[in-house]
Amino acid sequence: MGFFSLFKKKDKSKAEKYKLGLFKTREGAFNSLKEVLDGKDKIDDDLFDSLEEIFIQADIGVETVVNFIDALRDECDAKKITDPKLLSEIIIDKMFEIYLKGEVVNANLNVEKGRLNVVLFVGVNGVGKTTSIAKIANMYKKLGYKVLLAAGDTFRAGAIEQLEEWAKRVGVDIVSKKAGSDPSSVMYDAIDKAKKEGYDLVLCDTAGRLQNKVNLMNELQKVNKVIGEIAPGNPCETLLTIDATTGQNGMIQAKAFSEITHVTGVILTKLDGTAKGGIVLAIRDQMGIPIKFIGLGEKLDDLEVFDIEQYLYGLFADFFTE
Repeated sequence: MGFFSLFKKKDKSKAEKYKLGLFKTREGAFNSLKEVLDGKDKIDDDLFDSLEEIFIQADIGVETVVNFIDALRDECDAKKITDPKLLSEIIIDKMFEIYLKGEVVNANLNVEKGRLNVVLFVGVNGVGKTTSIAKIANMYKKLGYKVLLAAGDTFRAGAIEQLEEWAKRVGVDIVSKKAGSDPSSVMYDAIDKAKKEGYDLVLCDTAGRLQNKVNLMNELQKVNKVIGEIAPGNPCETLLTIDATTGQNGMIQAKAFSEITHVTGVILTKLDGTAKGGIVLAIRDQMGIPIKFIGLGEKLDDLEVFDIEQYLYGLFADFFTE
């Protein structure tokens, strides 16, 4: 029994937030999918061309879509499927397989209460990185973690003050220095404080000036070295923040940052504000990086631990009606 059949039998009350958050994608690029499948009386090249266009518009990415359509064709041939209405189940099952890649994908952070966990945040300016740090701080504070923020983006105007303000709102501590300070020294002081005062989780902001990759690479290498020396085994996670509304620009950023640091997961912000929610599959398929969190609103509680099942339900809710 495939994912589609299993999920139809589940209690989908928890998936309502995904359904609401992915409304623009479902009503945008995916709006015509059900219409196309219901309106055709046979599976042919025209149908596959229509599906290809829909998936590309959803920002799943050309390379992923081409491979995906080929897999659909093979499945139809192998199972001798001729009714387009039966394709919806196969499409959803195949998307599930694209994301999992035969692996157990854990969206939870590799953190554990009672030990020092350092999480590094990277991403270009303006993607919602600082806000995401605050939301994750809020999430883990509620889980009982003692959380400390490190204001390592010391060059962008207002970045330190912005994170300080978030720290006050969330009710967590922060280590910061004056603008222009060495980011590595901020990390050192933050981790030193965390070790002395028994913090569980240190969330570290970094600069996002991608236009000068050499400087950024050197800076991130130095930051990683300092963290590893003072807190062996850390950073335990390096999270890349991407704005979902930027479309394939997000893929370019993912590739660029993966070249200069070891990205362990992605935070996809503003997923509720775009009709191109398929970027989730593109990132996972082309980069092999799991999505850890998605932003489905602007409130502090509107950052969700990513769940591929709820995501697919959010995209294909119209197909799950009894």
